[in-house]
Amino acid sequence: MSRKQLRLGAFMRPVSIHTAAWRYPGGTPDANFNLKALVQYAQTLERGRFDAFFMADHLAVLNMPMEALKRSATVTSFDPLTLLPALAMVTEHLGLIATASTTFEPPYTIARRFASLDHISAGRAGWNVVTTSNPDAALNFGMDEQMEHDERYGRAREYFDVVTGLWDSWADDAFIRDVGSGVYFDPAKLHVLNHKGKYLTVRGPLNVARPIQGWPVVVQAGASDAGRQLAAETAEVVFAAGGPIEAGRAFYADVKGRAARYGRNPDHIKILPGAFVVIGESFDEAKEKRALLDSLVSYDSGIAALSIAIGQDARKFDPDGPLPDIPETNQSKSGRERVMALAKRENLTVRQIAGRLGGYGGLGMLGTPKMIADEMEEWLTTEASDGFNVMFPYLPGGLDDFVNKVVPELQRRGLFRTEYEGTTLRENLGLPRPENRFFAATAKAAE
Repeated sequence: MSRKQLRLGAFMRPVSIHTAAWRYPGGTPDANFNLKALVQYAQTLERGRFDAFFMADHLAVLNMPMEALKRSATVTSFDPLTLLPALAMVTEHLGLIATASTTFEPPYTIARRFASLDHISAGRAGWNVVTTSNPDAALNFGMDEQMEHDERYGRAREYFDVVTGLWDSWADDAFIRDVGSGVYFDPAKLHVLNHKGKYLTVRGPLNVARPIQGWPVVVQAGASDAGRQLAAETAEVVFAAGGPIEAGRAFYADVKGRAARYGRNPDHIKILPGAFVVIGESFDEAKEKRALLDSLVSYDSGIAALSIAIGQDARKFDPDGPLPDIPETNQSKSGRERVMALAKRENLTVRQIAGRLGGYGGLGMLGTPKMIADEMEEWLTTEASDGFNVMFPYLPGGLDDFVNKVVPELQRRGLFRTEYEGTTLRENLGLPRPENRFFAATAKAAE
C-alpha cells in the first residue's frame, strides 16, 4: 500500500461513551458486565482489522448527583487489566489498550500488570497513561483531596521513567533456562533500578521478563499544555480531543513539532482523535439516529456531565442562559476549555450544552459510509490526524455498521489495511520496538 494508512482504535468504556447507549433500541443494557457480549465486540473489531480495543477506566462512582448517577452506564465496568487478558484469549491480532492512572497506583504494580498482559497477548498490550483529575477518586485512595494539576503531570513524567525502567529490568536474552547446568537466568543481564526521585522510590527489578514488544505501546490523552508536553516526550499514540478539523491540524502540528524538538521521529507518534460515528443509509437517517439517542439523555445526566467538565456545579446556572465564564479549577483544564469553546462557537445555552455533553460533545461524524470515509480521509490527508479512536453510538449495531459498511469503503480507497501487518500492536501501528536502555548492546547482538 502506497497511500498513508488510517489507524483505527475502538474507544470502549468498555462499551459506548454515550450516556444513553444502553437504552437505544437494539442495544445491550448489561454489556459492561456481559463477557459474552464483550468477546463478540472484540472479535468483530478484529474482523474489521481494527488496531486496538481501547478501554477507559474510572476510579470513582460517586462523582455526580444521584439523580444523574442512577441513569449512567459509563461509570461502572470491569477492571481493564482483568478484562483484557480474557479478551486476549479469544483474539489473535487486536491490540489491547488499558487506562491506568499515575496518580494513585504504585508504578511497580502497573509495570508488572502491563508486562504480564503483553506476554499473555503475545505482544498486543498498550498503556494509556492518565493523570486522574476526578477529586472523588482521591477519596478512594486514602487522599483527602486531589493532587494539583501540574504536580500530577510532574509525577506522571517520573512515573513513566520508572515503569519503562522496570520493563527494561531484564535483557531480552536474560532467561537462558539451561537445564543441564541448572542456571535459569544470567545475573549479568539483570538490572536493579534503584530509583529515588522527587515523587517515587522504587528498587526493582521487575519480576516479569521484558515485554514481548520491549515496552507495551505508550498512549497518552492529555490536551492541556502539560498534557501535550508529556505526550511529546513519552507517547506513541495520542488520544486527542475531537473538535473542528482546524483545531485538529493545530494540535497535530503542535504535538509532532514538540516531539521533533526532543529528537523523536514525528512518524512514531500517532495522533488519534476520538470520533463518535453514527451511520445511516442517508444523512437524514443518521441524524435521526443521533437525535433518538440524544433524546434518551436526561437533563440530570447532562448537567452532571457539564459540571464534571468545568469543575463546578452547573446546576446553579440559568438553564436557558449562556454558559458564563468559568475560572480554572484543579480538574481537567483541557475539558473546561473544550466546553467553553464549543458553547461560544455554537452559541449554546446551558441546557443545550448539557444535552450535548450528556450524550457526547466531541467530534461527531454523521452520514452514509461514503460520507464518513470522506471525512476521515480529509482528516488523514490534511494532517489533522493519523486515524481515529472510533466511538460507537450503541452496540452491537453501531459497531456492526462501521465494520460492515465503513471499513470496506476505506479499504476500497486504499486507506485502511485488508490484513494485519504483523502480530504485535507495534508492528500494526508502524512503531519501532524500543531498545533496552540498560542492555542495548546485548539486544542488538541478539538480533
